[in-house]
Amino acid sequence: MSISVSDFFHVLNDPKLSFLTSALDPQQVQQRFQTQLNPYQKLQLQEIRVIRYKPQRRCLIEYDVIIEEASQISQMTWIGKVRGKGLDQSSYQLQKILWKLGFHDDSPDGISVPETMGMIPEWNMWLQRKVPGVTATSLLTQTQGLELSRRIAQAVHKLHQTFIVPHRTYSISDELDILHDRLAQVAPKFPHWQQRLKQVLAGCDRLAATITDPQFNGIHRDFYPDQVLVDGSRLYLLDFDLYTGGDPALDIGNFNGHLIELGLRTFGNADVLTPQQKALTDQFLQLNGEKFHHSIDVYTTLTLVRHIYLSTQFLNRQPFTETILELCEQRLENSLLKFV
Repeated sequence: MSISVSDFFHVLNDPKLSFLTSALDPQQVQQRFQTQLNPYQKLQLQEIRVIRYKPQRRCLIEYDVIIEEASQISQMTWIGKVRGKGLDQSSYQLQKILWKLGFHDDSPDGISVPETMGMIPEWNMWLQRKVPGVTATSLLTQTQGLELSRRIAQAVHKLHQTFIVPHRTYSISDELDILHDRLAQVAPKFPHWQQRLKQVLAGCDRLAATITDPQFNGIHRDFYPDQVLVDGSRLYLLDFDLYTGGDPALDIGNFNGHLIELGLRTFGNADVLTPQQKALTDQFLQLNGEKFHHSIDVYTTLTLVRHIYLSTQFLNRQPFTETILELCEQRLENSLLKFV
């Protein structure tokens, strides 16, 4: 049977990912899957697709497979996550542990992560089962947006309370270092904004200093609507590559900052998703206490500042760069006035 291989990105032309030759060869994939991932079942590879690619860094490959075991036949898709600089064992082990600690497909609270399927070190790849659902991004703007926001707060709270010891930590100083680096890349492209960008960074430094008692848990650190898949009443949390020890308020602030940018880019109105932000924040505060309120506001502003840089990296976002800069200036001014 002919097995289709789709690679519109031509990842094998990337010198950092050329080791994937066998990962896109149906015969070798069939053999590796059968011996390394599925030794006790009959497996038949159906199709291979490269679905995402960041040059010299990473790519995602989908594998359609049919598995037969004990006269039961099931069809599923596995997603291979490849990293150019080496196998990401930490993310694999974390997701595997989360699955065992109550994030499995049948968890009573309806909060899950995709099941891991194994690793193939020669390809710098670990695999997870593709789960059904649509991203929260496409649903938060609809009628169920408020209830979904509350459910997302419950989901990330569950992650924060799982107490898996992280391999690294992330402080607000680290967040500021990233902002200084990213805006330093923006300034040469917009020399007439250099003074404004400098003042924004100074404001970020002052605002960050107002967080005097940060909390510490295991956090997602890259939490935004595309990281949540919605399948009816079940939510799947995705992509724990940046999981770290840090302030839980960062995850909520990061999510809210993305909602502001999404509203601006999609509807031309930075405030249109304010009800969703409030529902998310209020539910999180109900679960964790009002002590997080100020930190969430701070991280929301810092996330929006990061979007000044991010908007310059995508053609469809570049028209919004100055508006985002203005929003950051307004938020910083309003926030810092409280501490004068």
